[in-house]
Amino acid sequence: MATAGAQPHESAVYYEFSQFYDAFFGRVFYPRIAKVVRSLGIAPGARVLEIGVGTGLSLEAYPAHCQVTGIDLAPDMLERAQERIDRNGLHNVTVEQGDALDLRFPDDTFDYVTAFHVVSVVPDARRLMAEAQRVCRPGGRIVVINHFRSENRRVARLQHSIDPMTRRLGWTTSLYLRDIVDPMSLHVERQWKTSRRSLFTIMIARNTKGVEAISDVESSTG
Repeated sequence: MATAGAQPHESAVYYEFSQFYDAFFGRVFYPRIAKVVRSLGIAPGARVLEIGVGTGLSLEAYPAHCQVTGIDLAPDMLERAQERIDRNGLHNVTVEQGDALDLRFPDDTFDYVTAFHVVSVVPDARRLMAEAQRVCRPGGRIVVINHFRSENRRVARLQHSIDPMTRRLGWTTSLYLRDIVDPMSLHVERQWKTSRRSLFTIMIARNTKGVEAISDVESSTG
């Protein structure tokens, strides 16, 4: 069930121009996403949830030996994602309409939860992360790629000045990475940028909810 007032891709850039999404974002985002996904060393049989799957740009990066579920609110995006799945024979992948802020999946369903360029688009990033942790099993990993507000004050002031404009387009430049990380239940294993000039931060974190259970699954997560 979608949260009240939820709209498919609040950003007009994503929703109204979905036919151009692959041409623009594929060239910019896919190489980074693919490198991160492949670095995870996803084990055979692992269950993966991708939140905000869009047109499925990242789907070919996942190994064929894992089971991938992608969700998105936008029907136009999901239609293109399904076309990609069919065209490339991605038999381990399913996509469906779903609300990132109110996931329909039971607790502890997935070994990995990924969110690429989506946490600054949704109206409540903290709730998205809480839902991601809920459906990710203890010891599983949550992977985020996103633009965040800089810790450099001068850069942060510039980002603050353009935030009203970006909000009209559907995303915010006001979100700090620390805003979405609960240190009591999420342990950041790696956090980096692909270059000093990159706008995007990559975070791989271990879900530490239910600490007692982690020792039982440690050997299966590497």
